[in-house]
Amino acid sequence: MHKHHNTLGLATTHPIAACGNDIANRRPIDPVTLVRPHAAARAARFFVEKFPGKSMYAVKANPSPDLLRILWDNGIVQYDVASIAEVRLVARTLPDAILCFMHPVKAEEAIREAYFTHGVRTFSLDSMEELEKICRATNDATDLTLCVRLRVSSEHSKLSLASKFGVAPHEAKLLLFAARQVADALGICFHVGSQAMTPEAYSNAMERVRAAIVDAAVTVDVIDVGGGFPSSYPGMEPPPLEHYFATIHRAFESLPVSYSAELWAEPGRALCAEYSSILVRVERRRGSELYINDGAYGALFDAAHIGWRFPTMLLREPDSNARDMGFSFYGPTCDDMDHMAGPFMLPADMAVGDYFEIGMLGAYGAAMRTAFNGFGSDETWIVEDEPMTSLYVNDQRKVASNVVTL
Repeated sequence: MHKHHNTLGLATTHPIAACGNDIANRRPIDPVTLVRPHAAARAARFFVEKFPGKSMYAVKANPSPDLLRILWDNGIVQYDVASIAEVRLVARTLPDAILCFMHPVKAEEAIREAYFTHGVRTFSLDSMEELEKICRATNDATDLTLCVRLRVSSEHSKLSLASKFGVAPHEAKLLLFAARQVADALGICFHVGSQAMTPEAYSNAMERVRAAIVDAAVTVDVIDVGGGFPSSYPGMEPPPLEHYFATIHRAFESLPVSYSAELWAEPGRALCAEYSSILVRVERRRGSELYINDGAYGALFDAAHIGWRFPTMLLREPDSNARDMGFSFYGPTCDDMDHMAGPFMLPADMAVGDYFEIGMLGAYGAAMRTAFNGFGSDETWIVEDEPMTSLYVNDQRKVASNVVTL
């Protein structure tokens, strides 16, 4: 048994199993979360050792205190927090962590508490109003690192983050100049969107950064390339992360910034996607539709609402010899929207009572869960096998049934 902590910071005890099959043999009624601490530790070490700057974990991707401790123990000391609740969580869990409040629109009370109670000194912004708010809330502090968020393209990413936040290039000059007057350190940040499928997303964004610096004629101390670093999913196999790092490094080295300027990144998905998966049971089969005990209001929000496909693996002994086919899923609630179109590849002889694992759910899966309609489960096991796919293992173990070409 292994002691962990839940999202409230209370001690819990999780059993350990070799793999999902061991848990399926226990015939659980509710879905079970499988966590792989070694996978998160490996991802953290990869970024710490290979990214040519500072990596700060985007807490929104998975706010599990257990995960935060694993990342900390493996070298991640800086954390991107987006709400006062995330500030409190990380401050409570990792008292020595460096917190960066990177949401561009914050409540003034949240800024004040973050600064005076939790020692936060780094804030992002994308408007004059937010700059004024930060100054008021911190009593015109002189030790601030202020990161102006530029709007950049999300054309190379699977999920856009280009419309809600970010100052337009033609409006950046005045904001950068104003922030420079009150900041101890001035930064520029951006976000290319989630699951960027080519390093070109970052080099294109860096060109906008270059233009903004030249136009404003200010000294910049921090370049934060945000998140967007991808993980591997069926139909979304990105280039090696080293290619992204090399592209970012070249672009950073060519920018007209302070000689001591720092390079930051905000990986979220890339640090935690491989951390967890779920084990589910088939409650009904209707042709190519499987009714399962987790869904859109549980860990499969992305599968339902944005059509994300996740790797799947049957947990049956003996294993099936049937060919694979594409299935869609219905979750357990009474809502028609509780539907995951897929296709998800599983053996054609799938039947009621079968258990299977849905992988790569460490990012956003756990964070998006609700208890709608009374469904859900907190049962969590630590497993010691490898995730179904990994960007951090040279001899990637991929389950053939997970790969489908549309």
